[in-house]
Amino acid sequence: MTPRKIRPATALFRAVLTGSALLAGSALLTGCLHDGGRQPAAAPKSSPAPHGYVEGAEETAEPQPRLVLADAGTGAVGVLDLITGDITRLKRTDGVRGLLADGRFAHLRTEGATHTVDTGSWTVDHGDHVHYYRAAIREVGRIVAAGAAHVHSDQAVTAVSPARGAGELFDREGLEGGTVPRGKALPGTDGAAIVPYEQHLLVAPAGAGRDTVEVRDRDGARVATLDEPCAEARGAAVTRRGVVFGCADGALLVSEDKGRFGAEKIAYGEEVSAADRAVDFRHRAGSTTLAARSGDDAVWILDVTDRAWTRIRTGPVVAANTAGEGAPLLALGGDGVLTAYDIATGKRTVRKELLTKGAAPGATPAVIEIDTTRAYVNDAAAEKVYEIDYNDGLRLARTFPLGFAPTYMVETGR
Repeated sequence: MTPRKIRPATALFRAVLTGSALLAGSALLTGCLHDGGRQPAAAPKSSPAPHGYVEGAEETAEPQPRLVLADAGTGAVGVLDLITGDITRLKRTDGVRGLLADGRFAHLRTEGATHTVDTGSWTVDHGDHVHYYRAAIREVGRIVAAGAAHVHSDQAVTAVSPARGAGELFDREGLEGGTVPRGKALPGTDGAAIVPYEQHLLVAPAGAGRDTVEVRDRDGARVATLDEPCAEARGAAVTRRGVVFGCADGALLVSEDKGRFGAEKIAYGEEVSAADRAVDFRHRAGSTTLAARSGDDAVWILDVTDRAWTRIRTGPVVAANTAGEGAPLLALGGDGVLTAYDIATGKRTVRKELLTKGAAPGATPAVIEIDTTRAYVNDAAAEKVYEIDYNDGLRLARTFPLGFAPTYMVETGR
C-alpha cells in the first residue's frame, strides 16, 4: 500500500528573541584552534595540547560504538564493544525498568533511582569535522533518587527529568570525571522534557492545559516562550536542524539562529488519535529522518528537512528505526520477523525471521539501534544481540552471545 505523505500547507515560523546566556560548565574538548607554534624543548609541560586532545581518552579515526545491555530479571548489566566484540560486565542493578542514553553515558532506571554508566565512547561533531574517542568503561553512580523519564545532554550539561518531580541539571565535566556532581533543581519542570540546546534549555511541559515550550538559561531562568504551542508534549529528539517535540497535532521543530529561537509546527495534516500519535522517536545519530510507531500496526516517518510526515502500514510492529537518507525503514514484528520497507513507496522489500522461534518480543521491550551501515536487534529470550547489514538484504553479519538476557539496549559512541 502506498504510504500517505502529508505536508502542512503553511509552515508557521515564529522567532522569539532571547536573552544571552553563557555556556555553563566547560566541555571536554580543549577547543578546535590550531597550535600557534611550538614551545621550546626545555619547557615541554607548557606545550599546547594537540588539536582535539582529551585527557585520559584515545582519539580514533572512526566511531567506537558500544551497546549497553541490561537484564530486567537478574539485574545483569554489560557493555558490548562493537569494534572488538568484547563484553565488559558491570555491577548488578536490581529492578531495572528502563535504559536511556545521551551519546556517551547510559542511564539505568529503577523504581527508586537512576544509575549512570560512562561507556567510554563518544563523538564530538563540530560541523565541518568530527572527533571520535574511546576510554575506559566505568560506573559513575546514582545520579538521581528517582527513575528518569527523559535524559538529554550537550557538551556542558546533562538534564534529567524524573517521571515525578522537577528536573535536575548536572555539570557534564563532573560526570566525565567519574563522579556525580550536585544537581541543580529546575522549578516548574515537573514531568517536562528538558533538552539542552544552543547554550540554553528547552522545556516542553507535560499535563493538561500546558502547551507552551519555554526557553531558559542554564541557571533555569525563563528568557522566552515560543508562540507556537505543543499540546500534550510527548517525546523529543535532537537533530541537525533543531529539536523535535511530539505534540497532539504533529511535531514542533525548535531551532536557533544568532540567539533567536523559533518554533515551527509540522502538522499531521489530519486528525490523529492519541493511540496513533508519534511519541517515541528513533533515528540514527545526525540524521533528520525520524521513525516512531503509530499504534500497533504502522510507523510514522518524519522528514524534518522536508517538513513532511509519512505513515507506513507495517502490520503488527514492536520496534522500528531508520538510518534515513535513502535507507529503508526497519520494523520488527510481534512474530519476531524483521522487515525492510522502502520509505518512498511504503513497499516491503525484504523479510527475515530473526528472533528465536516462539520467543516473540511481546513480553519484553524490543529495540532496533541503527547507524550508517548496521542495525542491532536484541533477543532477550536467546540472550543474544544480532548485527544486521540492512544494505545487503538484511544479512545477519554477526551474532553476539551474552550469557544474560538483553531486556534493554542502547547504543553510545555515535
